[in-house]
Amino acid sequence: MDFATFLIQLLNGVQYGLLLFMLAAGLTLIFGIMGVVNLAHGSFYMLGAYLAYSLSGHFGSLTLAILGGAVLAVAFGLALEWLLFRHFYHRDHLDQVLLTFGLIYIFEELRSILWGDDVHGVAIPKLLDWSIPLTDTLSYPVYRLFISGVCIVLAVALYLLISKTRLGMKIRAGAFNRDMAESLGVNIKLIHAIVFALGVGLAAMAGMVAAPVSSVYPNMGSSVLIMCFVVVVIGGIGSVRGALIAALLVGLVDTFGKVLLPSVAGMLVYMLMAAVLLWKPEGLFKQ
Repeated sequence: MDFATFLIQLLNGVQYGLLLFMLAAGLTLIFGIMGVVNLAHGSFYMLGAYLAYSLSGHFGSLTLAILGGAVLAVAFGLALEWLLFRHFYHRDHLDQVLLTFGLIYIFEELRSILWGDDVHGVAIPKLLDWSIPLTDTLSYPVYRLFISGVCIVLAVALYLLISKTRLGMKIRAGAFNRDMAESLGVNIKLIHAIVFALGVGLAAMAGMVAAPVSSVYPNMGSSVLIMCFVVVVIGGIGSVRGALIAALLVGLVDTFGKVLLPSVAGMLVYMLMAAVLLWKPEGLFKQ
């Protein structure tokens, strides 16, 4: 493998890892802070992709589609938390699994009614539709660098929100000791609604920015859901920092595995998870 090929695969691995982080961050926040096992999280990724497809056609701009789609996804998350999820916080995990598993089928049926079962494409904005030449025959698409840049900006914003703001302090307090936080005047119901909406928004944002390179198709959320759980388990449930490091590890292992060891590439990510759990059963970082 020459340096140019290595660089391309490295960039691909980092971009895939950062995209996984956007998905896994919301999942680990919802599970770590609210205690909800959300199997429907991949459906929010699919929702974002289909919003990008619809809104970009309506507005004629992917940028406006992403901005509008993010607002709609957060509003949808707030409504879903108010209608369904807040009634399951104190229920068994099995009840939560049954609820979210049922939501997967509901969302898929709604997707089929609204958008049909065809595969759709989302055009890359002209400003980003070019490549950086690396050699005479190899180049790297600028839009993939844009995806990485968006993910990095959101990762930094999420870190600042949780670590440096009053809202973040309340989120951490509610995760550490809900009863104590409530006794100090923290509105835990509002905090849970915000966290859930944030998780939905991050997953939808990942689907929107990935739509031009991955296409938009039925059941696309199912393929990323398992990887999200792998990232959460490796990083440590409830740890955003762990989700970032684990997502980058999974992205690099998966990408280079498909190039260097294609015969066992499908196993490498799970072997990584098994090795981490043998070393640190609670994951790389505790909440």
